[in-house]
Amino acid sequence: MATIPIDDHILLRTYTPEDAAPLFAAIDRERQHIGPWLDWVARTTKPEHSAAFIKQAQTQLHDQEALVLGIFYDGTLIGGTGMHNWQQDTKRAQVGYWISREYEGKGIVTRSLAGLLDHLFTHAGLNKIEIHYIPANKRSGRVAERLGFRIEGVLRKSVMSNGAPEDLIVTGLLRNEWRRPGM
Repeated sequence: MATIPIDDHILLRTYTPEDAAPLFAAIDRERQHIGPWLDWVARTTKPEHSAAFIKQAQTQLHDQEALVLGIFYDGTLIGGTGMHNWQQDTKRAQVGYWISREYEGKGIVTRSLAGLLDHLFTHAGLNKIEIHYIPANKRSGRVAERLGFRIEGVLRKSVMSNGAPEDLIVTGLLRNEWRRPGM
């Protein structure tokens, strides 16, 4: 199990099978809030989907393909983050994240990602991390900017969002550019 303590309240950790029901409940409760930005939300329609996701995440961690973590606040699952599309040969990967509406605007995503970035640059040996988001997801853009990511390009009409093609903004951060916020 991977754990990344962030502060006295926030812990990132890999999901266990016991997290399937709370994970599904959080996704189901936040469906309207996170669904417009994350296509997998629409496909998560029952607790068994969350259980299968956790099993897949454990396999991906074992095979060093991804690192999927829950964001826990005082022991309660409030969101998720992780690294995917891990390119071992170029030491590059993407990160993603989501958080329950109730916890937005408190800096939890930024602090959680800062801890994850430290971990990925230090322990996973990554040289580059990317965040991809659609232009309408302004909150994601602000998180990337606060963490020092630079816009590297826009892939025009490259993803589907709510049944319509959308542009995809690609941002990147190199290990030698990383400065934890507040440092």
